[in-house]
Amino acid sequence: QVQLEESGGGLAQPGGSLRLSCAASGFTFSNYAISWARQAPGKGLEWVSGIYSDGNTKNAVTMKGRFTISRDNAQNTVYLQMNSLEPEDTAVYYCARGTTGVSGGALDAWGQGTLVTVSS
Repeated sequence: QVQLEESGGGLAQPGGSLRLSCAASGFTFSNYAISWARQAPGKGLEWVSGIYSDGNTKNAVTMKGRFTISRDNAQNTVYLQMNSLEPEDTAVYYCARGTTGVSGGALDAWGQGTLVTVSS
């Protein structure tokens, strides 16, 4: 079955960096887009970034260019490099599989999430 497992979350200081990983299994990874979304405490789900099967990427403007998504098809893994972290980046980060796109209704499978806390 389709599985997505996030890792790499934790505590970071403001201005610091973290790299999240999304390990996928149960499907032909290279054929699908993968996206990252996040949910901050008390807020709704926010789409962050997506990478298509051909390697093209899209990022939410609100991330201000601080986050970079990449994929390693040999390892069935997508990464989210997060730099210049701000307390407002505190959230549970989820990865999701995209069928026809990288956002909205195109996302058909989700991981359990990894918590990122940005605090001094």
